[in-house]
Amino acid sequence: MKCQEILEKLSEYIDKEVDPSLCDEIERHIEDCEPCVAFINTLRRTVELFGGVKHVTPEIPPDVSDKLNAFLKEKIIRNP
Repeated sequence: MKCQEILEKLSEYIDKEVDPSLCDEIERHIEDCEPCVAFINTLRRTVELFGGVKHVTPEIPPDVSDKLNAFLKEKIIRNP
């Protein structure tokens, strides 16, 4: 298995969503490929760090929302 093939399946590998035989191939490859190991470790760490981040949708103040809606309605009416 080549590095490029590893990179194409890496997210699935980290999420444990690859076929066991493919998983074995990837693991055999990374036994001897330090760049792939480094990349996998970096991706795993990134997933861990962002996994704990909550995606919060900020609330838009009512007056700002009203002004934005009025602006958009005016633009739609002028440029249908």
